[in-house]
Amino acid sequence: MFQAKLKAETLKGVVDVVSTLIDEAKFKIGEGGIVLKAVDPAHVAMIDLSLNKDAFEQFSASEIDLGLDLDKLKEVLRLSRSGDLIEMRQDEERGRLIIMVGNITRRMNLVSTEGMSDPKVPNLTLPARITVTVDELQRGIKAAESISDHVALMANTDGFEMVSEGDTDSVSLKLPKALLVDLQCSESIRSLFPMDYFSNMIKAIPSGTNVNINLGNDLPVKLEFDIASGKGQVKYLLAPRIEND
Repeated sequence: MFQAKLKAETLKGVVDVVSTLIDEAKFKIGEGGIVLKAVDPAHVAMIDLSLNKDAFEQFSASEIDLGLDLDKLKEVLRLSRSGDLIEMRQDEERGRLIIMVGNITRRMNLVSTEGMSDPKVPNLTLPARITVTVDELQRGIKAAESISDHVALMANTDGFEMVSEGDTDSVSLKLPKALLVDLQCSESIRSLFPMDYFSNMIKAIPSGTNVNINLGNDLPVKLEFDIASGKGQVKYLLAPRIEND
């Protein structure tokens, strides 16, 4: 059983960060809220999302898994206006999710979750942690994504740098320690990542959000940030790209 009501902006935030990696999602729903763990089809990136029941205006649920088509959820969100509340209710008998936005009711079939795994999120201890506003990262991505298909993330005791180098051009975003929210780094760190994955992740994060970047030498990068006014949390993991592959 699942029945809930939440702000359209909250649902949009969830759909945006999840749909960067997957088209269909298995949401594990319980009395305390919603959890999702998934890897992209290429097994390059992972998402670990939790949304507390406090993020909802109303929330009532038993332990269930709901498989949802994220493109269909986006269609519903396009019908909503700022400040709208979205009501959702599981139709257990017909295997549907009923969604109501104002005077509009959408009934969508649930997606089978049989083939959807529950990936184990690795417990990574990375030597550098940089906290920065996503707006700075989005500016850097906008400048860099036409230059190359990869991006280097670097950190040292003085600050953080994001560099993209192509055959003829290069671009960098350099943020000294004074422009960062926080910096915990005692050594020089550098790792290379696929631009398309990193770009899509950064673009999905709401403006004004502080992002924790956990980084190591040729190790996965872990991005951590809050959603739903701190009532939800997201972790992205992205595997490094091998140099000169």
